[in-house]
Amino acid sequence: MRIAIIGQSDFGKDVLDALIKDQKDIVGVFCPPDKSGRVDPIKESAQSHKIDLYQFGRLRNQDAIKTFLSLNVDLCVMAFVTDIVPMEIINSPNLGTVQYHPSLLPLHRGPSSMNWPIIMGEKETGLSIFWPDDGLDTGPILLQKKVEIEDIDTLGTLYFKKLYPMGVDALVEAVNLVSNNNAPKIDQDHSAATYEGWCKSEDTKIDWSKPAIEIYNLIRGSDPSPGANTTLNAQKISFYKSYLSSEISEMQYGTISKINQTSFNVSVNGGTLIVERVKLDRNPKLYVSDFLKDHTLEVGDIFK
Repeated sequence: MRIAIIGQSDFGKDVLDALIKDQKDIVGVFCPPDKSGRVDPIKESAQSHKIDLYQFGRLRNQDAIKTFLSLNVDLCVMAFVTDIVPMEIINSPNLGTVQYHPSLLPLHRGPSSMNWPIIMGEKETGLSIFWPDDGLDTGPILLQKKVEIEDIDTLGTLYFKKLYPMGVDALVEAVNLVSNNNAPKIDQDHSAATYEGWCKSEDTKIDWSKPAIEIYNLIRGSDPSPGANTTLNAQKISFYKSYLSSEISEMQYGTISKINQTSFNVSVNGGTLIVERVKLDRNPKLYVSDFLKDHTLEVGDIFK
């Protein structure tokens, strides 16, 4: 079975390495062009294994399509793809194309499918390996895996500790199901579908009148990116690595109620928010212990 991989970054690399370890025949790897002198990890892996590598700025270009078709691929595996892949490529392999998506489709279609379940306070999410069609995350399901969203999970822990390693294994499992002619194609229930766009900083501005749990979920679902943000003295400040305490403060919501060496407390509707890491404007993220060396915070300061 001749396999081509379209992917990038560490996830794409790990999928490629796992398929090689599983003795699959990889006949081509497609990844984006190098940026700012940085070599994509999947490119390094392909070159180290002497696998033909192709880097096109847009897979919709005719040269990219012709190159892919010339490989006579049996199965295409899409592992972290941000480009638009044309149907000429998706439909060309004899056995089809499979793609990884980090949600339980048809829920959370779209590009920020890991942020939104946390922000919305959901307790479960997962991943889908599906057969892409001409819609956005609308194709039939091959397999799905569920994971719990724990109260302390952030976007980072959900992805790197759960959906990333599980996703690599799931793609290998999917390829083996295709190889053994046991891969299902289960239509999605489109009536139950949800879609959310990119989770951007304008979507993650903290409303201090909201219940404490909603603010906490917003911070968790935006950590490490794009960061739940507010303003202090007309400067944008984003919160990371935060916790929620049931301790009630009588201060106005959004007010700093206590400052420690490693954190500060903010009064919220239904508890106290404990913040350990912040980012001021476009500066690097800093732990509060380092932030306080060069910036002044005072009890009674109000975030808006």
